[in-house]
Amino acid sequence: LSKQVLNPFYVFQLFSVCLWFAEDYMEYATAIIIMSLLSIFLTVYDLRLQSVKLHRLVESHNNIMVTVCRNKEGFQELESHHLVPGDMLVLKEAKTLLPCDAILISGQCIVNESMLTGESIPVTKTHLPQADNIKPWRMHCAEDYKKHVLFCGTEVIQTKADDRGVVKAVVLRTGFNTAKGDLVRSILYPKPMNFKLYRDALRFLMCLIAFAAIGMIYAVCVFVLNGEETGEVVKKALDVITIAVPPALPAALTTGIIYTQRRLKKKGIFCISPQRINMCGQLNLICFDKTGTLTEDGLDLWGLLPSERNCFQDIHSFPADHSLPWGPVFRAMLVCHSLIVLDGKIQGDPLDVKMFEATNWVIDDSSGHQIKGEGSAHVTVVRPGPKASSAPVEGVTILHQFPFSSALQRMSVIAQEIGGEQQVFTKGAPEMVAMLCRAETVPSNFESKLLLYTAQGFRVIGLACKPLQGGKQSTDLTREEVESDLTFLGLLIMENRLKRETKPVLEELSAARIRSAMVTGDNIQTAVTIAKNAGMISPTNRVILVEADKIPGSFSASITWKPLEENNTEGYGSLEDDSQPEPRIKMTLGSGQYHFAMSGNSYQIVAQHFRHLLPKV
Repeated sequence: LSKQVLNPFYVFQLFSVCLWFAEDYMEYATAIIIMSLLSIFLTVYDLRLQSVKLHRLVESHNNIMVTVCRNKEGFQELESHHLVPGDMLVLKEAKTLLPCDAILISGQCIVNESMLTGESIPVTKTHLPQADNIKPWRMHCAEDYKKHVLFCGTEVIQTKADDRGVVKAVVLRTGFNTAKGDLVRSILYPKPMNFKLYRDALRFLMCLIAFAAIGMIYAVCVFVLNGEETGEVVKKALDVITIAVPPALPAALTTGIIYTQRRLKKKGIFCISPQRINMCGQLNLICFDKTGTLTEDGLDLWGLLPSERNCFQDIHSFPADHSLPWGPVFRAMLVCHSLIVLDGKIQGDPLDVKMFEATNWVIDDSSGHQIKGEGSAHVTVVRPGPKASSAPVEGVTILHQFPFSSALQRMSVIAQEIGGEQQVFTKGAPEMVAMLCRAETVPSNFESKLLLYTAQGFRVIGLACKPLQGGKQSTDLTREEVESDLTFLGLLIMENRLKRETKPVLEELSAARIRSAMVTGDNIQTAVTIAKNAGMISPTNRVILVEADKIPGSFSASITWKPLEENNTEGYGSLEDDSQPEPRIKMTLGSGQYHFAMSGNSYQIVAQHFRHLLPKV
C-alpha cells in the first residue's frame, strides 16, 4: 500500500489536488481524488488477492501428518509445521510430500523432484555414507551431497529399507529456509529492481516540471507587473506546474497494469509484482533447453555402433528382426541406468527406458537379495524376459550406482552377473567417455564417426566397461577409482524429434524481433542440427564455432573462430587476451547473417577474459 501511495505521480497529484481546492476547483479536484483512490484500491486489492492465494497454496501442501522420533518422547505423530531441525523423520512406504529439507541416514528413496527442477524423471536418493573422518557431511560428500538430501515439496514415491530397519531422515531446514521456501519467498517478496521505464518516467516528469518552472517565472513576472495580490500570484504560478503534468496519468498507468494482470490471471499466471510485466514487454532474448522443450520428451533408439579391438563393427539398427548378441555392449544396456519399477511399470529417464526395453529383459525389483561380500541390501536384479533371446546367465545384479551428473556428463554402475565377477559400466557424453578409456581401445575414426551422426541431429551416447578387482566392497569405492582405465564399447544412437509447436513458436518470436538461443548439454553439432531443423538457424546463415582456451601457466586466454561446417580456421580470426585494454578482432565473415556456437567451458573463459564480446556473442 505504501509503495502505491508514495508513488511520485500520486505525490504530485496530491499537491495538485490541494492547490485546486484552494482555487475552488471542487468538482474537478473531487473527480481526480476518486479516480486516484479507485486505482490505488484496485491495485492493492488485486495484489493482496493473489498473495493470499499463493500463501494458501503453499500452506495446503505443507500441512501434513508425519512420524517423528525425538530423544525423550520416542516415536509420535504430529503436524509437519511442528518440525524443527534435528528431528528424525520416519518415511513410510506410502506416497508422501516432504514438508521440509531432510538428509537420508538409512535406506533409500525414489522421489519426484519435478516441482523444483521441472523434470518428471524419478530420482534415487541414497543414505549418507558412514565416514570415519570428522569433516562436515556436506564437505565430505562434495558436489554429490544432493543425492542424499530430500528437498521440501518433492514427492517420495517409493521407499526401500536396508538391514537397519525403517527409512529415516534427519530434518535439516524448515519453512522459508528450505529449497521450496526459498523459491516461494522469491515469488512473494521479489528483489527490488530499478526499471528503466520508471527511471525514464521520472526524467519525463522532471522535464515537464522544468518547462513548467519557466512558465511559472513568466507568470509571476506578468502578474506582479499587473499589480495582482501576492496570494493570487502564488496560486496562478503553481497552477502552471499542475497544468504541465496530466492529472489522470497515474490512473491511466494503473488501469493498464490491472488489465494486463487480469489477462495473465485467465491463463493461470500469478503476478504480485506488476513492475515485472513492463520488463517482460522489453525482452529481446529467450533461451530454450533442447530435450523436452524444443524436442519431444521421448527418444527412439535408432542404432548401436559396437566397437571391438579398436575398430567399429557393423551398425545394429532398431527395430531389427534379430536381437542383440550377448556381450559387454548388451550387458551395458542391461544395467547402466537408474530405472525403477513403480506400480508395475518401468519409470525413469526416457533414454534409459528405450535402451533397456530394446534388450527385452525385465527388472526384478524385489528386496533383500543376498550378495556375497555385500551383506543384506536392497539391490536391483535384471532377468531375461519372455521375448528375450537365450543368455548364459540367470540375471545381472546392479550393486551400486554413481548417478548421472551434468557436470561430469556421465553415470556409472557396478554390476555382477549372478555367480560371476563384478564389472563397471559407464554411459555418458561420447567425448567424456572416450577420455576415461584406455587409448588403445578407442577407434582411430572415433571423431569422424561421432561427427557423422551428430551432424544428422542424432543424440549419441558413449558406452564403456572394465572388470572390477576384488578386495573392496562396491560401496567403498570412489567414483574416481571406478571411472578410470575403461574399455570403450561403442556408441548408442538415439533419435529425438521436434515438437509440433516448436517451429510456429520460434517463427512468432522471430517475427517479434526476439532472438532465440539454445542451451543444452548435448553435442554442439547435434544442437546446431536441431536448431536448423527448428528454424532457429535459417539455411542461408553461417554457424561460427567459438573456442576459447586458457594458456597453461598464465592468466591469459586465447579465442578462435571457425565455421562449424569445416574443420579449419582459414579466413577467420584469432584473438589473445594479453591484458591490453582494447583488443581487436579481424574476421572475414562474407555475406549473410551468422550464428555463434560454443561449449560451456568456452563461454566461461569468454565471460572471464573477453567480457566485451558477450553482447555480440
